[in-house]
Amino acid sequence: MEVKDSNGSILNNGDSVTLIKSLKVKGSSLMLKQGTLVKNIKLTDNEQEIEGKVDGSIMVLKTEFVKKRG
Repeated sequence: MEVKDSNGSILNNGDSVTLIKSLKVKGSSLMLKQGTLVKNIKLTDNEQEIEGKVDGSIMVLKTEFVKKRG
């Protein structure tokens, strides 16, 4: 299974990504701002979602809203 970011770059476990859009976190008043760095991502069973730690919390992010760093 190939997991791709918003630009079509292939993502792997351990990559770092940046948010390309500000996102509201469901069930919370928390807002993730555009440009937020998410380090050491983990791939999920769904090719359109990744897991990453943001501000000490593990979040599931849609790949259409992230781009690979580096």
